[in-house]
Amino acid sequence: MVFTETKIRGLFVIEPQVFKDPRGYFLESYSQKIFADNGLHITFVQDNHSRSSRNVLRGLHFQKPPFAQDKLIRVTSGEVFDVAVDIRVGSSTYGKYESVVLSAENHKMFFIPAGFAHGFCVLSEEADFLYKCSNFYSKESEGGIIYNDPDINISWPIQNPILSDKDKLWPSLKNI
Repeated sequence: MVFTETKIRGLFVIEPQVFKDPRGYFLESYSQKIFADNGLHITFVQDNHSRSSRNVLRGLHFQKPPFAQDKLIRVTSGEVFDVAVDIRVGSSTYGKYESVVLSAENHKMFFIPAGFAHGFCVLSEEADFLYKCSNFYSKESEGGIIYNDPDINISWPIQNPILSDKDKLWPSLKNI
């Protein structure tokens, strides 16, 4: 696995080694040892899987302490534009974001530590989105930021996203 830290400390794009042959392919999507060897000492406790259609935008979501979550994200079918926003108070990159295209074809993964808001939009007809979490979901600790916050200014690659009612109502980052 190749771990590439982004411009924002703690965010990594991870590229697994893919072994292909005429039958298909094999890849290791997670190894506690390899992650620890790369400085990521994480215990994942929950796996989630969502399927969404083209132009669906989910986010920007986060869990507040004590239920904040590290996430390891990958796409097993389709393609998404994935975003992490730094909401760590005192961070030199507070309010900045990084994005990566994750797809079944490129096999890239995105590691997002606790202290980030996360969202994605679907670029293909459908996408299966899988993620490992280091903490359990808690409805009482749920938070969010409106996807089109002008201060964050995410350059989403879709027009007229399909949003949940909840995602339409999140406040801006400065109003959290």
